[in-house]
Amino acid sequence: MQHSSGDLTADRRASYAEGLARDGDKAGAADLMAQALELVPDWTAGWSLLARYAQDAGDRDAAIAAWQEVADRDAAGVFGAPLALAALGIGSPVAAPRYVAALFDDYAARFETALVGSLRYKTPDMLVDALVASGFAQARLTYDLGCGTGLMGVALGARAGRLEGVDLSPRMLAEARGKGLYARLSEGDLVAFLSEAPGAADLIVAADVFNYVGPLDPVLAAAAARLAPGGRLAFSLERHDGPEPLIVGESLRFAHQTAAAEAAVSRAGLTLLSRTDCVLREDRGQPVAGVLLIATL
Repeated sequence: MQHSSGDLTADRRASYAEGLARDGDKAGAADLMAQALELVPDWTAGWSLLARYAQDAGDRDAAIAAWQEVADRDAAGVFGAPLALAALGIGSPVAAPRYVAALFDDYAARFETALVGSLRYKTPDMLVDALVASGFAQARLTYDLGCGTGLMGVALGARAGRLEGVDLSPRMLAEARGKGLYARLSEGDLVAFLSEAPGAADLIVAADVFNYVGPLDPVLAAAAARLAPGGRLAFSLERHDGPEPLIVGESLRFAHQTAAAEAAVSRAGLTLLSRTDCVLREDRGQPVAGVLLIATL
């Protein structure tokens, strides 16, 4: 997300800071951003850049202070400061839907090229394989949660039957609409979509979505209430092996502990059919550990 400060000198310093960061000098980038912010202290996007440069430079205290400045100024919540602070151990992990919508609106046009081409993303295909292995063959009605540009719909193909999707990002939905796969596309919250959906689904899928949702109980309960008897819920999670049920990583995505996720499936009244540990994609050249869960009502 690019936001001008309105001050040419501050913007020029921010541009130089970006160049330093790209060349690996994160401390120098942070210093230049701090100088820019002396000129425009109310520049929210500038504070966000300073926070990221300071964090990358290993200056935790400066990163926390900058993210707190962002939180104070960003009433709309599009910069994800609470998530960033939670990743640094300040406050509790909470979902940030306005941040997610803004992030993916900005990302929509290059999403598939970056994710599939550069980051080796293959979660939709792996979810379909896990579904087939669980005995799934064909749905009459499928709900695609956080459908994005429609990659899950492509992977399901004719198996989906009537396919309906929901996403927070209107630009991602525009990309999905262009594929001509979805009978209905809705912009909004996953739980609200499931609560208002008119029909019981044979299949509900969520590929790389709950990483942005956080606590699983509300969405799993809503999914269970919208599944037809014997229907399948298939979803992926980023995985972590610590004691916490979920954490926020440096990527500002949630990672879930597998045992805690399985307990949430059970609390929703669902029966777990399979669990598959996997690599979901790469991030900064490193594999992202994940788990695929298939459950039924």
